[in-house]
Amino acid sequence: MKEYDVTIQETLEMTVSVEAESREEARQMVADRWKNGEYILDADSFKEVEFYPKGRSRDRGER
Repeated sequence: MKEYDVTIQETLEMTVSVEAESREEARQMVADRWKNGEYILDADSFKEVEFYPKGRSRDRGER
């Protein structure tokens, strides 16, 4: 039997509204607030999951 590496990638998503002078300013405000912990994405923010098999395989017992 072979062993395979598979990457699991989860996507979390949250939409917030902010008042700003421009789209870029709004993006920067939200990014800063997220970095400061004002927006916390958790299991309630789950959007999707993808599974990506890696190209390599190995026989079990081989590392």
